[in-house]
Amino acid sequence: MRRAARLQLLLGLPAVALIFVFMILPITNMVEMSFRTPGVTEPFGNDYTLMHYGRVLGDPYYWGALGRSLLVATTVTVLCLIVSYPVAWHLSKADGLKMVILYALIASPLMTGVLVRNFGWMIIAALNGPLNQSLLGLGLVDRPLRLLFTQGLVVLALVHVFMPFMVLPINNAIRNISPSLVEAAASMGASRSATFRDIVLPLSFPGIQAGVTLVFVLAIAAYVTPALLGGQMVTYMPTQIIAELTGTFRWPLGSTLAIGLSLTTLLVVAVFTLATWRLLDRVRA
Repeated sequence: MRRAARLQLLLGLPAVALIFVFMILPITNMVEMSFRTPGVTEPFGNDYTLMHYGRVLGDPYYWGALGRSLLVATTVTVLCLIVSYPVAWHLSKADGLKMVILYALIASPLMTGVLVRNFGWMIIAALNGPLNQSLLGLGLVDRPLRLLFTQGLVVLALVHVFMPFMVLPINNAIRNISPSLVEAAASMGASRSATFRDIVLPLSFPGIQAGVTLVFVLAIAAYVTPALLGGQMVTYMPTQIIAELTGTFRWPLGSTLAIGLSLTTLLVVAVFTLATWRLLDRVRA
């Protein structure tokens, strides 16, 4: 038993080392940096202070950036859920070549570089781009729409790239539902809508929970897409953090903003997890 325990410990050491070096140490350094005084000729000073937390908590500008990030992340998550559930349902019923093609189509946004993908959106949404030309050709608008550098385009682009993170967990949950349950409901006279509402949807909820958590965390921390497609018109928390760290070189203030964003994300995820657990308990009861 001791030899087996030692072997398990040795096998787990690389993973523990990776977590310590690439997660715990950076977070610890970020927390320590947030208490540093501003530097004069350097990004930070040698003393410690709480002034950055007071500045962030008392400045409506940062609260606005955080609110916009929360709004965009929530909108992206809801839209991803609405669009992804039917896709996951059809994917769970597919097999053979059809399943391979569907998997490839779903994963295709992740196979393109982030810069290439966002510049593609910039071309599509330009005033003389294909989207505006199509709308003008169909007579739906009288003049080209200003789509570029808007919050709507940021949401659309994020939904496009984060859909796989919602589809795959839901698809896995639906595939794990025993077909005998659906057949039993049908044999007892239940309609398709009732079967979906009372059996399929509750049993697929673990996949929904995982997908919602993944998409929300990724969307609220997204930087490249809001920076390129949102431009300077709207400020989000990730873009503000990068601006403080690499633009003005105010590392303590940037670290404080990063901690605020991380704590907010953890709070939202924790509240959502507790709420879904209670909802699952009611459904099972």
